[in-house]
Amino acid sequence: MARWVAGLDGCRGAWAGALIDLDDPGRWRCARFARVIDLLDGPEAPVRTGIDVPIGLPDRVGGGGRSADRAARALLGAGRASVFPVPPRAAVYAASYDAAKALSRAGSEPPFAPSIQCWNILPAVRAVDEVLRARSDLVARLHEVHPEVAFFRLNGDRRLSAGKKGPARAEGLSARRALLIAAGLPEAMVGSVPPPGVGADDHLDAMAALVTACDIAAGRAEPLPNAIERDSYGLPIVIWAPAHPPRPRPSP
Repeated sequence: MARWVAGLDGCRGAWAGALIDLDDPGRWRCARFARVIDLLDGPEAPVRTGIDVPIGLPDRVGGGGRSADRAARALLGAGRASVFPVPPRAAVYAASYDAAKALSRAGSEPPFAPSIQCWNILPAVRAVDEVLRARSDLVARLHEVHPEVAFFRLNGDRRLSAGKKGPARAEGLSARRALLIAAGLPEAMVGSVPPPGVGADDHLDAMAALVTACDIAAGRAEPLPNAIERDSYGLPIVIWAPAHPPRPRPSP
């Protein structure tokens, strides 16, 4: 019986997805999904899915965001602004950016307001939160990951010298492809053309989420932080990282 795992990364109002069969790694596919539930309830029905979106929204947070945000930032080191501090639940559901800033300051200590970048991803955060609160059976199948955490771990806990955007983009994407292949993903998958509407960086980030999901399925992924908190709805507040040190995954 096939055991599918998947990775999801946000892309232009939808989700870049990458799926692989743990029992037959030669079986894989990449696709663009309009909604998270379209993958989870799709034909593969993956047993584990890593998704680059915050899961678990405390009613109150510290100045650096959730415990998971702080732990991921500590792993990556100073200056890794892509791990946004997630505001408290009330701010996530605010009707406007101004309201979100006010509610975040009221629900954080020391007070902080979400960045505009964080505000722009909150619709996706709300969508995933609503799915998990409506479908408790999905909590064990959908897990928060972070592509930058995954690539940092796959690179031996070292930062990649080139980014995914800007003048060094080609070098950065090439380095990430090499890490994904070294992690055991099929070369054909890693070198595949992104689905229509999916950028090359989102395509690879979905695969990084997939690698983390493989380790979650194998019970060897690392939780950040180690002591997992839960929000008032019982959702876990944790960002999962690949195993340390990285271990080869099954290859076709």
